[in-house]
Amino acid sequence: MTRRGETLELAVLGLLHEQPMHGYELRKQLNVVLGWGRLLSYGSLYPALKKMSRAGWITEHVAEPGTTAPVTRRQRIVYELTERGDQRFTSLMSDAGPASWEDDNFDVRFAFFGRTDRDIRLRILEGRRARLQERLSRAQQQLAASRERDTYTEELQRHGVESVEREVRWLSDLIAAERDGVRRQVTKPTETT
Repeated sequence: MTRRGETLELAVLGLLHEQPMHGYELRKQLNVVLGWGRLLSYGSLYPALKKMSRAGWITEHVAEPGTTAPVTRRQRIVYELTERGDQRFTSLMSDAGPASWEDDNFDVRFAFFGRTDRDIRLRILEGRRARLQERLSRAQQQLAASRERDTYTEELQRHGVESVEREVRWLSDLIAAERDGVRRQVTKPTETT
């Protein structure tokens, strides 16, 4: 399975872990959790749901009239996590290897950190920070090299360095809180902070 497919699988299982959902609501929530910068199409979602259903990780059933969003002519299919799906979600969340801290996977894992063991959270956070520190070093080198180019190239490079520095500080704060056993309210820095 592709990394993006596994990320979608993790996000679906995580959301259904919270509550059963019909396809429209699931897609809406996935677009928030995945944050891929573009909308997840139904053409990507429904084949993934069918695959997870065949694997026994989710079940689907027709919602009773009046139990979901406004009544429509079409019956709404509600998706629900099975015991095997819960085990699959737990297995995916316990993977703390390099793929777990990469750009295309980290945010989804972070969204479900509340259901992850502290040691696994720490390994993922530390791995992500180490990866970003490598990226920061490269970005600083590029910034130094871009000073010989035009102002806009230099500003773009400076923006990249500042963004990575901000995320490294955020991760360092999260790691310190995890080590101290402090459960504090944290927010991921935005590009405008």
